[in-house]
Amino acid sequence: MGQCKILVVDDESRMRKLVRDFLVKSDYDVIEAEDGEAAVDIFFKQNDFALIILDVMMPKMDGWQVCREIRQYSKVPIIMLTAKSDERDELMGFELGVDEYISKPFSPKILVARVDAVLRRTLQKEEGCLEVGGIVVDRTAHQVTIDGEAVELSVKEFELLTYFITNKGVALSREKILNNVWNYDYFGDARTIDTHVKKLRSKMGAKGDYIKTIWGMGYKFEVDA
Repeated sequence: MGQCKILVVDDESRMRKLVRDFLVKSDYDVIEAEDGEAAVDIFFKQNDFALIILDVMMPKMDGWQVCREIRQYSKVPIIMLTAKSDERDELMGFELGVDEYISKPFSPKILVARVDAVLRRTLQKEEGCLEVGGIVVDRTAHQVTIDGEAVELSVKEFELLTYFITNKGVALSREKILNNVWNYDYFGDARTIDTHVKKLRSKMGAKGDYIKTIWGMGYKFEVDA
């Protein structure tokens, strides 16, 4: 599971260090946040976390609020940490879409094992799916939803969106897009890309702005922070 990025959120620096050290030993890339507000800011700026380990009791914004905020836009796996072992808290966590619930004190080795298990489960469940900025592309079912609403795309529009998302943040020339989406045996004009991008943006509504034009070169898919 190496080099998956994990966000560890806890207002206790010793707890963050303990969790981070064990995760790093297991070859995870760890980013820390000392409170809920910082966690939300970091999550939406970086937007490439494989999992979040989230403490419940924190200043500024507690774990429940952080979970609600993130769940509006993302299904990233969340493991909640709490000093309580109250059944009502656990039920609230699961209602909010928490994947695992671990009470303090806990064994760091058990936490790492839970992280491994959640990520394996998530990867199996979402195999063939891409998710970014409220857009979900299900390659297996050949379906796209934006903020939960189904969007009808042509075959090429679907392939184009998939290519953009899998190359998020990368500047792509028209030639590169043509070669990868239309294949090397396509002898058409690169202007066909501009036509498809225009239609795709229109169907994506406000999310169409994620497809940035790089004048004189091509396009880049970039989710606004």
